[in-house]
Amino acid sequence: MAEGRNGEGGAGAARDAGEGTARDAGGDTADVRHGRWSTPLTRRLGLRAPIVQAPMNWATDARLVAAVSQAGGMGVLGPNAGADTVTTDPAETAARLRAQIREVRRRTDRTFAVNVSIGQGANRVFSDASIAVVIEERVPVAIVVMGSPEVYTQRLKEAGVFVIHAVAAVRHALKAERCGVDAVVAEGFDGGGHSGDDELSMAVLVPQVVDAVRIPVIAAGGIVNGRGMAIGLATGAQAIYMGTRFMATDECPIHDRVKQAMLAAPDTGTLSWGRTTGTARTLRNDFAVEFRRRELAGASREALMAFIAESAHPGGRRVAGLKRGDIDDGEVYVGAGVGMIREVLSCEQVIRRTMDEADLALARLNACAQGRL
Repeated sequence: MAEGRNGEGGAGAARDAGEGTARDAGGDTADVRHGRWSTPLTRRLGLRAPIVQAPMNWATDARLVAAVSQAGGMGVLGPNAGADTVTTDPAETAARLRAQIREVRRRTDRTFAVNVSIGQGANRVFSDASIAVVIEERVPVAIVVMGSPEVYTQRLKEAGVFVIHAVAAVRHALKAERCGVDAVVAEGFDGGGHSGDDELSMAVLVPQVVDAVRIPVIAAGGIVNGRGMAIGLATGAQAIYMGTRFMATDECPIHDRVKQAMLAAPDTGTLSWGRTTGTARTLRNDFAVEFRRRELAGASREALMAFIAESAHPGGRRVAGLKRGDIDDGEVYVGAGVGMIREVLSCEQVIRRTMDEADLALARLNACAQGRL
């Protein structure tokens, strides 16, 4: 891929993604025609919509990723993509990921990405194995999270991979830029899953990151519709990161009970917890409420980690929640915007509707600016 921080550079990612065929993903029907939403980042990656599907642990697979990419966004294989069981074998982790990558390419020839969560301590062997597969399979884009950009950026860049690093503060974004990443995701505290300990919302964090770095920024945190997309792009970001909205889709491989719980969630339907174990946002359920109660009562980190581990399911609370539909005692990671989701749609419908809603938001702002409201 051509170098350059904000360059069009267009061929690299789209070329490398194009090693499969567009079978089983709806052909070319998802033709998004919204040229004014084009940005240098979308043009460089060959996207027709400035929408990146955030990688959710245990909640993605090749079908979901291909559907998002085929509809004009960029699908991302998350940790444990396509899996239902935990593995303790790095070789199996690599084999599972390789199979998912190849299945994405069988379904679409459009740009997609793989998310790699940097393993800590003895778990580094798992992320090392995933990085090796990303390079061997010539994946066009890697989104790296949960660790320093010093770990994998150079190796990925030398292999021609477009590298995006997730950050939760300006200082992290500056370090990522110094390490040579091509873009950053600025993740607000309102997003689902693990977020930064500084607890900055998307609307506060993203414009400060945009002002601080010269590389493209992707806005993340609580975005589930076109109004959120308009807000994210208004901060100066070149694309948005949506995860929770894509969980409530036909293609997402999570349990239907989780999808129904998401549709029923009110504005206060999530809870942030884990200040001593790693800040996270999940559905407000019995587990999250009890964890927060214990945390506020002063329970030790060790005691809280032991509580997380208390699960009747061998895969733990995350697998129990997302895959088995235990919406009471499972860890169900969703963003604060879940209260605005009221129906399960296809990925194509999500992207089309998001773009249409963003058009309406822009039209309203233009009318306001011209005194026509």
